[in-house]
Amino acid sequence: MATTRSLHNLKRQQHFLNKVHSAWVARGFANKSDEGWLSSMFAHKVDARKDAHSNLLSKKETSNLYKIQFHNVKPECMEAYNKLSDEVQKELHRDADYPCEVVGSWNTWYGEQDQAVHLWRYSGGYPALLECLRKLNLNTTYLAFRKERSKMLISRRNQLLLEFSFWNEPVPRIGPNIYELRSYQLLPGTMIEWGNHWARAIKYRQENNEAVGGFFTQIGDLYVVHHLWAYKDLQSREETRNAAWLKEGWDVNVHYTMPLIQKMESRIMIPMEHSPLQ
Repeated sequence: MATTRSLHNLKRQQHFLNKVHSAWVARGFANKSDEGWLSSMFAHKVDARKDAHSNLLSKKETSNLYKIQFHNVKPECMEAYNKLSDEVQKELHRDADYPCEVVGSWNTWYGEQDQAVHLWRYSGGYPALLECLRKLNLNTTYLAFRKERSKMLISRRNQLLLEFSFWNEPVPRIGPNIYELRSYQLLPGTMIEWGNHWARAIKYRQENNEAVGGFFTQIGDLYVVHHLWAYKDLQSREETRNAAWLKEGWDVNVHYTMPLIQKMESRIMIPMEHSPLQ
C-alpha cells in the first residue's frame, strides 16, 4: 500500500515538473537574458536609481551645505547665552577667512521652550565645513566661547542639510517677523516623492513672501525635512495658511504628502538680535 502511494506521489511530482518545463519553453526561457517568471514569484525586482537622492533634489548650481543646531539652554542662562552668541557670531561674520555664515538664529517661542536654533551655511560644501572646523579649533577666542557656553546648556544636537532645488535661497530679511520651522520625519524611501509633490506645491505659498527655505538632512536624523516660513505675526500666519486652501491644487498636495509623514513638529521662533533673518 505504501509503495503504491509513493509511486502515485512521484507521478504527481513528475507531472508538475513537466508543466513547469513546458511553461519555460513556451515563454521562451531558453533565452538567458530573461530572468524568468518562476524567479519573479519569489524575488521583487527593483530598478536601480541612476543617481543619489541628494543629487536629484538639491541645487546643482551651488555647493552650499547647511548645518542646523538645536541648543537646549538652562532657563536662567537664556539671556547670557543670547548675548554670548551675539558677540561670537558677529566676529565670525566679519572674518572673511571663515567659509561660513549665520543664515539665522532664533529663540523658540512656541514649541520646545528655552531653546536656541541656529542655521549656518558653508559655501563650498563639505570641504568648507572641514576647513572651518579646523580653523575654529585653532581659534582661542572661539574655544573659550565654547567652554563658557557649555556651562549654559542642557543638551545640543545638529544636522547637516542640503537645500531643495525648488525652494527659495535664504537671504537676509528686515523685520519684525516671526518664523515657523516645520519639521517632518518621513518614511524611509519617500524623499523623492515628497520632493516631486512640493516642487509643484511651493507655488501656492509664495504670494506673501513667506517661504524662506526648504532643506533635507544628509547627516543626523535621516529622512527629515525642514521648511522655514516667515510671517509678520501669528494672525498673518493663520490668514496666509488659510488662503492656501482656497487655491486649487493645494489640497491635492496635502492629500498625497500626508501618508509620507511619520512625525511632524512646528516651532514658532523669534529672531535673535544679531540674526540676518529678522
